[in-house]
Amino acid sequence: MSERPVHELIKELSQILVQLSEKVLENFFLSLNAIKHKDVDSARRIRMVDKEIDMAEVDLEERCLAFLALQQPVARDLRTIVTIIKINDDLERIGDLAVHIVDRMPEISQELLESFAFETMGMHAGVMVKQSIEAFVSKDRTLADEVCANDEEIDIMHRAAFKKVTRLMKTEDANVDELIAALSISRYIERMADHATMIAREVIYLITGEIVRHKGDFYENLLESLED
Repeated sequence: MSERPVHELIKELSQILVQLSEKVLENFFLSLNAIKHKDVDSARRIRMVDKEIDMAEVDLEERCLAFLALQQPVARDLRTIVTIIKINDDLERIGDLAVHIVDRMPEISQELLESFAFETMGMHAGVMVKQSIEAFVSKDRTLADEVCANDEEIDIMHRAAFKKVTRLMKTEDANVDELIAALSISRYIERMADHATMIAREVIYLITGEIVRHKGDFYENLLESLED
């Protein structure tokens, strides 16, 4: 790894991250389709792909840590690698959400699913993730800001789902387990949008050096120690 130019290594790691994001998004959208059509075969495929995503996430993190150890980058290069590590973690967590969604398949009827706007909500969240990755690739602060702003739209949809579930639970023939499953699916999609926002904030950090997430993160401490 150390014999190649640093910029080539960083480009390669960035490309691996983009490829991982594409795989994660494809699996997420497949999960929405699977639960909509009660597709057991697709659910099985989603779980298999998630294992591949987990292995890819570990591999990319190990590559990044090896880069830090061997290249000892500073300034912008260091921020780029730290950002890749953080985004990589967010993508793996989004991958888990696809599995959580299909895990709810046996608990909820198609009729109830169709009464919620999960497909629309999921598409919006998926676009947020895609845009956050595009912002990373193009180092686009404006697009990253747009992703952060769009998170509120998903929050509104999730609150609407919560209110609907609460209302339906008060009916005499309410299936509580089924309604909890519906609320969980809404929550998983809302969490996906949260991860998209986190990725966008990491892009802002990459571009400006401004940390807009919580303090005390392991990789933020690593960054500070290497810059000292």
